[in-house]
Amino acid sequence: MNAPFGLCEETVMLADLSDPGEAARIEQFVFSHGASPFHLPRWLCAVERGTGQKALGLIAERGGTMTGWLPLTEVHSPLFPSALASSGFAVDGGIVASDPRTGKRLARAAQELAARRSYASVELRGGDAPEDWSVQTDSHCGFRSELAQDDEAQLLAIPRKARAEVRKGLKNELRITTGVTESDRAAHYACYSESVRNLGTPVFPRSLFDAVLDAFEDDADILTVWDGDRPVSSVLSLYHRGDVMPYWGGGVWDARTLRANEVMYYELMCHARRRGCIAFDFGRSKTGSGPYAFKKNWGFEPEPLSYSSWSADGVEARDVDPTSDAYQRKIALWKKLPVPIANLIGPPIARGLA
Repeated sequence: MNAPFGLCEETVMLADLSDPGEAARIEQFVFSHGASPFHLPRWLCAVERGTGQKALGLIAERGGTMTGWLPLTEVHSPLFPSALASSGFAVDGGIVASDPRTGKRLARAAQELAARRSYASVELRGGDAPEDWSVQTDSHCGFRSELAQDDEAQLLAIPRKARAEVRKGLKNELRITTGVTESDRAAHYACYSESVRNLGTPVFPRSLFDAVLDAFEDDADILTVWDGDRPVSSVLSLYHRGDVMPYWGGGVWDARTLRANEVMYYELMCHARRRGCIAFDFGRSKTGSGPYAFKKNWGFEPEPLSYSSWSADGVEARDVDPTSDAYQRKIALWKKLPVPIANLIGPPIARGLA
């Protein structure tokens, strides 16, 4: 006689992300638990195709039923210690589990996997973790708000000072396009790469953006603001469970005087609502930073995010925070690079910033 279901032992195993059936089962589990797009196998596989950082994951299972999922990216870099990140190049993607015990079992399994493969650390962006892991709850905040019922209501929902900036931008007769064509992708990369250069940060390879757009198909697009024939602001967004998530966005220097970034986010809110979205997920920002203040000025309330990590004995966790004091001199130098040079040497560095 078989043992009752409740007595079946829970097991943890590596996922086979190359198996479409396995990927579909994981995706169903992610959606049923209300998890983020960064938990999806297609995100992991897009990151692998776009950066070369290997995708893997751990599945918890009991009696043939999936009880937990931990998406992982193996992060290698010549400049930083190696790590298992959950998820790579994401702001979310930690453990999803049916109960806390399963979550801790997955965390321990990730810790053992890292030790066997000589990774310096495991980084969880969300989800539960064992009590002896390091936990940060004050470094970053998320911002999310419901969308309004129509375009005018959306404009009025923006606080007065920020709304005035949007109105100034709307008077500039800027042109808006949305899509995923080669023109959209080239315009986005031109704006985004110049924006991060101006911030002193190496740009991600364009192959990463292409891979994510291809993997998410109708659940991702690019909105670009044009001044005549010149793209001045652009954002790549994900659409997930009724939320629009502007994920990779930026603008050229002239975007400030044109208020193109303000127009971009307002137009994205309207575009997303017409697509059927009900909420705007403004992503994460470092607590107290300029982007943090920008989002608060738009009426978004910060929600602290919980990140946890484990590091091997005698090894310090990697520090890839661009606002860290350790990088201020390098950031100042990077800002002086011509954009073509920054775009040439930046991607090999940025592949290790997952």
